[in-house]
Amino acid sequence: MDNLWNEKKANACKNDLDLRVYSSNLLGQNDELVLHGGGNTSLKNKIDGEDVLHVKGSGWDLASIKAEGFAPVKLDALLEMAKLPELSDSEMVRLQREAMIDKSAPNPSVEAILHALIPYKFVDHTHADAIVTISNSVNGDEHIVNLFPNFLIVDYVMPGFELAHKIYEMTKDLDWESIDGIILHHHGIFTFDNDAKKSYDKMIEAVIKAEDFLDEHALVHLEHNYVHSDCDIGKITKVLSRAKGYDVSININQSPLASFYASQENLKEFASRGVLTPEHIIRTKRVPLIMEDTDLEGSIERYIKEYRAYFNKYAKDEVMLNPAPNYMIIKNLAVISFGKTREEAAIINDIVNHTMLAVLRADKLGGYQSISEEESFQMEYWELEQAKLKK
Repeated sequence: MDNLWNEKKANACKNDLDLRVYSSNLLGQNDELVLHGGGNTSLKNKIDGEDVLHVKGSGWDLASIKAEGFAPVKLDALLEMAKLPELSDSEMVRLQREAMIDKSAPNPSVEAILHALIPYKFVDHTHADAIVTISNSVNGDEHIVNLFPNFLIVDYVMPGFELAHKIYEMTKDLDWESIDGIILHHHGIFTFDNDAKKSYDKMIEAVIKAEDFLDEHALVHLEHNYVHSDCDIGKITKVLSRAKGYDVSININQSPLASFYASQENLKEFASRGVLTPEHIIRTKRVPLIMEDTDLEGSIERYIKEYRAYFNKYAKDEVMLNPAPNYMIIKNLAVISFGKTREEAAIINDIVNHTMLAVLRADKLGGYQSISEEESFQMEYWELEQAKLKK
């Protein structure tokens, strides 16, 4: 991974917020750090004598975020929220919005409280592929501790208030100068500093260390011979559109990676082990449709039946999402992603691409292991997403 910092461009920034925008854009430019809205960054400064956290706003991408994409929130209000013994994420969002000094700004990131707890001016958070790949291996705990002895390591916790409160409890008596960053298992990495470049450098250095480890212990050789297929794309589009209830756009991936992934033995078991990072589940669902024969309609019916069973196993009062698959893997051939638009299908394909390589690499480390099925359900049916459906 290259360090993209350009001193000339950084020096052209007129203030700290401009510098925050610049380094955020650098992080967002690398899809091995963040994908499609993933990750978040923040800046702490004073406005009219009051401590304020400028944190990435909901709906903004790090690659393109501008100054107006950062939500300014009263720092003290966020720190007080962290102390609460419990708080629903919906209530957290409401309180965060109340604490904003500019009500026209976007809603603050759901990880705003966590950013507030870190007592440094610049805070960077990514879902770096290399870090999460190692974390998502069966021996990930051991590997992460050995690679990053000076990082605070946190077991998986649902993003939002639950995660922020856990960090609050873990860091009450922490000497922050004793750690170089935070790694959240199955989720991502935080680096921070009072200097924007140093925080960015720490992120890149940590990811390079993880990449070097994977290059040494988890190299993947893509070996696959092209297999001719009379696969009927028109039929796939028509049948999936009927199952989804709308006309789908599709993205066909027959890259060497996709073809090799699709050629694995016990394909359904192999390719149904969960998402790379929790937020991906909202785009991809937990598992794909696996096609190992030509019975497309029957396979979709079985997928939907299995999805309903998964929903009924964990649901309380949630509204079930569309049970049809968001992508499919055709044995020995391809990965096909479905979306309401070409853009949505392409986004799902991007996420699946990164997941496929991570799974293959994690298997080289002893086996790929995502969050549990129940934890996946909790993320897929997050109350903040459910609230939109219940309106």
